[in-house]
Order: sequence, then C-alpha cells, then structure tokens
Amino acid sequence: MVFTQSPFGDIFGVDLTASPLYNENQVLTIFASLAIVGEDVVKTFYCVSQQMQLQTVDGNLLDQDVDVIVNAWNRNIIPWWLLLPQGVSGAIKKRGGYAPFRELGKLGPIPLGGAVITGAGKLPFKSIIHVAGISMWWRSSERSIRDSTRNAVVLAAERDFESLAFPLIGAGTGGGSADDVLSMMQDELANCDFNGLIRIVRFRR
Repeated sequence: MVFTQSPFGDIFGVDLTASPLYNENQVLTIFASLAIVGEDVVKTFYCVSQQMQLQTVDGNLLDQDVDVIVNAWNRNIIPWWLLLPQGVSGAIKKRGGYAPFRELGKLGPIPLGGAVITGAGKLPFKSIIHVAGISMWWRSSERSIRDSTRNAVVLAAERDFESLAFPLIGAGTGGGSADDVLSMMQDELANCDFNGLIRIVRFRR
C-alpha cells in the first residue's frame, strides 16, 4: 500500500488515515488542504484513485478529446423528433446529426437515472452514452443525478473506454443549480471505479 500527501502535510500534521476516503484496499493519492473558518482549522481531504483522473473544466462538451461523451437526456418516452433541440442534445443534433437519436429511439424507455449507449453520428467520439437525468416532468433530483453519473461510468467501463466527458446532468432544463449538480457529481464519481480519465465540463462559449 502506497500513500502520498501534499508537501504541506508534514507541516500541518495531517493524518491521512483519518480521511473518510481512506481505503487500505486501493492505492491512493491523498491530498490534504486547510481552510480557516472563524477560529477553527478545517481539514479537507481530496482523494484520487491512481486508476482514475477526475477533472472539472470550462468549455464545450463536444470539443473534448475523449472516447465517449454523456448526453443528459430524459426517460426516452416522448419521441425525440417531437422535442425542441436544446442543451447538450440540441448541440449533438446540430453538429453530429440525427443518427444517434434514431438509434436511441429504438431502445425504448430508460429508467430514471439509467444509461444507454449509441453511436456518435458525425461526431469524432466512439460512442455517446445517454442518461435519463430528468423525469417526465422535466425535473432532476439528487437521486437521478447520482444514478445517471454512476451508471454512465459503469457502462463506459464495461465497454473499455479510457476517457469520458460529462455535462452537468440535471442542471439548466432539469432545474438543478450548477454548483449543486457539480458537487453531487464529483461526490458520486469519487466512489466510482474507472480506469481512465473522467472530465466534467461546465458549458462556456
């Protein structure tokens, strides 16, 4: 078992094994930082599996250099061609064409928080993973966001993809706060097993 810590760990006397993310069955890199809240010193632990690299970036999901992207979709009950093009799916249709959605339409309803996979159309990715991040009422919840995130990673791992990029699932149209969604996704991904790069993309023009 190998542990490393930030150069400041010795100075601050941080006990890495006290982290709730400590797991003696994995090789982990643990970084510790300190924050001052009033008169209290708060220790915050950041744990990154050496098998997974997790990034959060600003930009356009469709411009990411990854194997597969995640489309924040719905329950797939309403025919895709009846829906106004908007958000991630609208961008995919505009740049990648309708082929992924024709394929998606043949897969039937998706459980809330579920994930399915299609081709990428004209886009340069190997595939697109579509997640049911919002309900029939077009609203997301913590459960739908967490389940969508986890199930997308499971599907990517099963297909041996080495990198994938997420949008903020359930934000925007789904009604979720971007900051809250990001926090939930980061927390859920910290508990996922994936051998490669995972990138969360906050949309910026």
